[in-house]
Amino acid sequence: MTFADVLYYLDDLLWGKPFLVFVLFIGLYFTLRAKFFPFAHFGHIMKNTLGSVTSKEANNKKEGMVSPFEAVCIAIGGCVGCGNIGGVASAIAVGGPGSIFWLWLWAFFGMMIKCVEITLGCHYRSRDEKGNYFGGATYFMEKGIYIQQGIKFGAFLAFAFGIGFIAQFFGGSQAYTISEILNVSFGINMILVTVLYSIALWYIIWKGTPRIAKFATKVVPFMTVGYVIFGLIIIIINIPNLPSVFGLIFSKAFTPTAAVGGFTGAAVSKTIAKGLSRSMNSNEAGQGSSPLIHGSANCEHPVKQGLWGSFEVFTDTLIVCSVTALSILCTGAWTSGKTGATLTILAYTKVFGQFGSLFIGIMAIFFGLTTTSGWFTYYCAVINHGLRYKPVLRDKILFIFKLVFPIPNLVIVSAITLGGYNADVFWAIVDITLIVPVFTNLIGLFLLRNKFFELFNDYKARYLGDKNAKKVQYIFYEDDPVVAKHADEVRAKVKAVADAAYAKKR
Repeated sequence: MTFADVLYYLDDLLWGKPFLVFVLFIGLYFTLRAKFFPFAHFGHIMKNTLGSVTSKEANNKKEGMVSPFEAVCIAIGGCVGCGNIGGVASAIAVGGPGSIFWLWLWAFFGMMIKCVEITLGCHYRSRDEKGNYFGGATYFMEKGIYIQQGIKFGAFLAFAFGIGFIAQFFGGSQAYTISEILNVSFGINMILVTVLYSIALWYIIWKGTPRIAKFATKVVPFMTVGYVIFGLIIIIINIPNLPSVFGLIFSKAFTPTAAVGGFTGAAVSKTIAKGLSRSMNSNEAGQGSSPLIHGSANCEHPVKQGLWGSFEVFTDTLIVCSVTALSILCTGAWTSGKTGATLTILAYTKVFGQFGSLFIGIMAIFFGLTTTSGWFTYYCAVINHGLRYKPVLRDKILFIFKLVFPIPNLVIVSAITLGGYNADVFWAIVDITLIVPVFTNLIGLFLLRNKFFELFNDYKARYLGDKNAKKVQYIFYEDDPVVAKHADEVRAKVKAVADAAYAKKR
């Protein structure tokens, strides 16, 4: 077996039927128990997300926090990335048109799942000794499951999630897709592209979250709207093909896809796996990533911040990913035998000619930089939690991490290109690294399901006028005076250790 064959085997094994059933069960459970909240109250979500971007509340931040709007721009930047260009195309290339049905289905469930994980991430958030706020899966697993519920497994779950999440760092992030696009569009050497991309990335992340937030708030709205507009033009021009495209998506979701043109065909299990994995990779619902920045947001209620999660999934998958998928299918590009982002480029050049290649190239650069810099903040939040009692070591590790952060991009791109492999190998690596964080995060959400619904009912009582819903005493975990006192004592000890260590160096 070749290296690629081993990766494909592991990909198929890990994303087999047991894992697919588990993922769909968790999504269905929360969606049903919340009575289809993201859809029943879609107007409320839009009003309190998109409709509030210019409000004082959305742009208000305190010391040690980011504003809710900055958090969502970093989060959308983190999920609306090259997965929307290359990942969706790869799902179609390997799983056929039916994979888009499963991509949509997880987005349907994901609107609720992401609301849940962000809510819990915000509720159990922490401050470090410097006053900076952090939250996310490791925080709610430790505090909610291990400390509050007294389940020792929670500590292991937090550790396993943290290790599995950091392991995604070695997957090379967005660099491969960017280099692939610029190589196809302009013939630029993929390794050279990766080097230049890494330099730009270093510049953005060097001053940390404030610069990343500033970059995201300027770029994310522009790139998302621009990509969608040009994609819609392709779909409108090819609108006579739309009925047959939807027919393919729904009919091939449950039956094997036969070979068409350059497409080799796909089994139903592979169609489901590729749809779900690409959906998760793109909108990040279930990955536990977005809560790591939303936990730093200056929000007045955890569920209110969770609404932004539903908005992110809707924007990322039901709009941006759908535009990519329908563009590829409407133009017939999917039968060309091409894989990865090359399929998307082909769809755009069929309508816009060489400008289509140029446009996708520009979008890839923006999508990649916003995603990778956003993920830098996620990794830092996990490291902060893992080394929270060792501030000096933490600061050293974070500095080293900042230095080496772009290096896996160079390693992965060089290995794939010099080894003669293609985009399918890259996306197999992405799929494999998704398994541990998704599995541990979804288990954590299920174990804390009652806590979420307590907060959910509190939100409905306060903001939706539900007289049957019951309020909770403490909206945030550290609102409890006993918990707050203990947390302050721990922070004081950690600060004393840090101050003493740095005083010796002066």
